[in-house]
Amino acid sequence: MFYLSLIWDYLKNYLKTRLTYRSDFWIEVASDLLFNGLNLIFILVVFQQTELLGEWNREQILFIYGFFMIPYGLFTTIFNLWNFSERYIVKGEMDRILTRPAHSLWQLMLENMDPASLFSALAGAAVMGYSWMALDLPVHWSDPFVLLLLIVSAVLIYGGIYVTLSALAFFSDSPTGIMPLIFNIQNYGRYPVTIYNKLLRGILTWILPFAFVGFYPAAYFLDPENWKGFALLTPVMGVIFITLGLSVWNLGVRRYRGAGS
Repeated sequence: MFYLSLIWDYLKNYLKTRLTYRSDFWIEVASDLLFNGLNLIFILVVFQQTELLGEWNREQILFIYGFFMIPYGLFTTIFNLWNFSERYIVKGEMDRILTRPAHSLWQLMLENMDPASLFSALAGAAVMGYSWMALDLPVHWSDPFVLLLLIVSAVLIYGGIYVTLSALAFFSDSPTGIMPLIFNIQNYGRYPVTIYNKLLRGILTWILPFAFVGFYPAAYFLDPENWKGFALLTPVMGVIFITLGLSVWNLGVRRYRGAGS
């Protein structure tokens, strides 16, 4: 209950800040939606030139992209740790975090949460809903529960990967610059892995499993006969990678000795 109560306390602080600078909030929302809108336009432009991408049609690609946006929007809302190295390690704010009686990662997640990113998740749900109707996909009683499980698992995969990368700052005196590279790689997850070569497909499945935050879960509903097995591995990958992230984080915190001169 203590950790849950912190969510409300931090959210109140966030709302107070945003009510003071309301225009900044809506500018941030607009920029996120514009970025996702440009990606959507790119997909539509591609299908002006071809009817299929691999063996996938436009509505199927939109369905995958819509699913991809939902866990990504939730992830950026919760795990907004992009500036962790510079702010908390280089500038020494991690010392402040460690003086409080709550897990350091939980504090950082709440301190940097970005509810504006939820609009990206809502936009993804709208795209996915449109594609679902356009494809006339069947709806089973279990689909809402499976969808929720796959979304949560995809968020855990995102969280595990980026918490691990953020925790590397405990072992290095300067930012590694690997975050932008991984950010670019994650975008491959919004397209079917069947369009990539075997090497890239293996990387996106087993090493940096971004195929599990977009394609595989979406394929559960698009083509369960061929992809159901991979899709149901999503919760397993989520548990594995969030466990890895927390382990590396806790190891880094134990190694941390403060911001010396």
